[in-house]
Amino acid sequence: MKIAIVGATGLVGRMMLRVLEEQDFPVEAIIPVASAASVGKTIVFRSKEYSVVDAETAISMKPALALFSAGGAASLALAPLFANAGITVIDNSSAWRKDTAVPLVVPEVNGAAIGADNKIIANPNCSTIQMVAALAPLHKAYSIKRLVISTYQSVTGSGIKGVNQLEAEQKGQKSAKPAYPHQIHMNLIPHGGDFGSNAYTSEEEKLVFETRKIMSAPQIAITATVVRVPVTGGHSMAVNIEFEKAFDVDDARKLLQQTPGIVVQDDPAVFLYPMPKDAQDKDEVFVGRIRRDESIANGLNIWVVADNLRKGAATNAVQIAQWLLKNDLLKQ
Repeated sequence: MKIAIVGATGLVGRMMLRVLEEQDFPVEAIIPVASAASVGKTIVFRSKEYSVVDAETAISMKPALALFSAGGAASLALAPLFANAGITVIDNSSAWRKDTAVPLVVPEVNGAAIGADNKIIANPNCSTIQMVAALAPLHKAYSIKRLVISTYQSVTGSGIKGVNQLEAEQKGQKSAKPAYPHQIHMNLIPHGGDFGSNAYTSEEEKLVFETRKIMSAPQIAITATVVRVPVTGGHSMAVNIEFEKAFDVDDARKLLQQTPGIVVQDDPAVFLYPMPKDAQDKDEVFVGRIRRDESIANGLNIWVVADNLRKGAATNAVQIAQWLLKNDLLKQ
């Protein structure tokens, strides 16, 4: 199978290549795709060098699959060209997530949403992915009524610009191309994405819309606050859940422990709880600080952490590809 990686030179694109290699995905050849400035550069995959090409050349090489991580504008322009050529696209941008004809997928939650005719599949926002992975078993058991979400998102969520700004400021320097309107070193910025007319940001709105779409639960009331933190990798989330049904905290913990892809780290006696430094380079979603919200009848608090470049982006995209293979929706 030939696989195109659109945006192959970026942080997520490179991580996609790494995850494909680690997962031993059946790849005959990689077709790295990037902007004109990167065409001709080389990418190494499984000890073999591949030259970066433009999108038109990639389409002519007839890959079975294209993993996109090139930004929304590029996805809107290029994904239909690949799809019309019979190439299945898994897109990591926000470009197609609101399209009712495009499934928005976390495989262990709603892989069945993918049909044989879906040539474009959307990969959700990084924070949404890790959160719904933890919420899905709880929702099935107790029916979620309301969510209050606070995220603590690392600078890698802003790409290389965010990393460069933090590293420059740590050295006492000013970033030439800052990702944020304020200093991020030794600071927190309660702002992710663009502000809308309702004073919420686009990152906050994504959490609301995407959670409802993935879980097929438009009735869930959701409010969110996104915060950027001076951490290099790994997103963290404080999630307050109100259920329709009564629950037992120990039963909720067991549900999470039994869910594939979830690792429960929850022992206050020995200060065990998820932290982003421990989630880096891992594909699992880590959950801890599991405790009843004593202010309401059916409330639960959880703390959710994952590597945003892996499960929050590259790993989830590869898992979608694995789902396609397993269900005979992708030609080898």
